[in-house]
Amino acid sequence: MESSRHHAVVNGASKSSTGIVPESGPPLATLGGRTLLSNRGIPLNLDWVANVRVNTSAVERRAQSHTARRSVKKEWQAAWLLRAITCMDLTTLSGDDTDERVRRLCAKAKQPLEHDLVKRLAIEDLEMQVAAVCVYHRFVETARRALEGTSINVAAVSTGFPAGLSPLSERVAEIRRSVEAGAQEIDVVITRAHVFGGHWQELYDEVAAFKQASGPAHMKVILGTGDLLTLRNVARASWVAMMAGADFIKTSTGKEPTNATLPVGFVMVRAIREYAQETGMAVGFKPAGGIRTAKQSSEWLAMMKEELGLPWMKADLFRFGASGLLNDIERQLEHHATGRYSADYRHPVA
Repeated sequence: MESSRHHAVVNGASKSSTGIVPESGPPLATLGGRTLLSNRGIPLNLDWVANVRVNTSAVERRAQSHTARRSVKKEWQAAWLLRAITCMDLTTLSGDDTDERVRRLCAKAKQPLEHDLVKRLAIEDLEMQVAAVCVYHRFVETARRALEGTSINVAAVSTGFPAGLSPLSERVAEIRRSVEAGAQEIDVVITRAHVFGGHWQELYDEVAAFKQASGPAHMKVILGTGDLLTLRNVARASWVAMMAGADFIKTSTGKEPTNATLPVGFVMVRAIREYAQETGMAVGFKPAGGIRTAKQSSEWLAMMKEELGLPWMKADLFRFGASGLLNDIERQLEHHATGRYSADYRHPVA
C-alpha cells in the first residue's frame, strides 16, 4: 500500500481484500477514486495489529524533508491560513477557566479576525468561523449558549481528561453528561497502559464503550502519543481506535511533555489511509498540543493534502487543537494585508 516514494514507512493491515462492507450512508470523502463512508467500526482484527511495522528512520527522514520544502507564499499562503482557521478547535483547558473566559473564547470563535482585517483581505463573503470550541464538561452549557445560532460545534474533553485513569463507569457517565448538556463532539482519552501491555481487546472495548456513550456526537480518540514511547505503539493504538469506531484519532491532550510532532502525524495519517483502503471508511485526524505558529499550520495542512487528499483539508476530517495558534495566524494575515506585523497583544484570544 505504500509507494516507493514513501519508503514503505508504515505497514499495517494485510494487503489482501478483507471483504468488509461498511454500512450505507452519505459519502464522507474519496481516496484513490474510492468513495468512503463515515467510520462505523469493525470487529477487532488482532492480525492487523500484530502486522503493524514502522520504519522509524524513514518516518524521521520524511518529516525532515517535509519541513525543508519551500513553503507557500503571498496570496496562496493567506488562503492556507484562512483554511487553517476553519479547521480549528479553539481550546481552553486550564485549571483557572471561568464562564467569562469561555464566553470570550466563543466570541473569538465567531469572529476570529478583526473587522478591519477582514475588509483589507476582502473576505467578507467567507463569513470566517472556527470549527469548534473545546472546553471542560463544566463549561459545555456556557459555550452552547454563547454559540447559539452559529454552525460552530461545542467539543468537550472527557473520560478523566487528561490522565484517563478514573473508573470506566465514571468515564462513560461523563461522556453521557456532556452529550446531554449539548456537546456535539467528545474528545476521549484512552488508557495508555493498555497499549504498553498489548491489551488490545481491553483498549478496543474501552473505545467502543466510549463510542456507544457518545451517541450522535462525533468522538475524537486521544492517543497521548507523547506517552506511548514508540511509533509502533502509536500506529497500533491508531488501528485499534479506528476499528472500535473512532470518528477522529487525535495525537495528544496538550498536557504531555511531547505533544503533536510530524513523525507521529505521518504514522497516524498512514494508518488512516490504510484503514480507509481496507474498510471503505474515513477517519479524521486532529493534531493537538504545541502547534503555535502559522508556518506549522501550513506544514500540517500540506501533510494532509499529500498523504490523504483534499477531503482531509476540511473540518469534517481535520482539526487543529489550538489556543495560541490563531494569534500568530492573525498576525501573518495582517502582514499579508498591510506589510507590517502587529504586536501579539493586539490579538488576544481569551
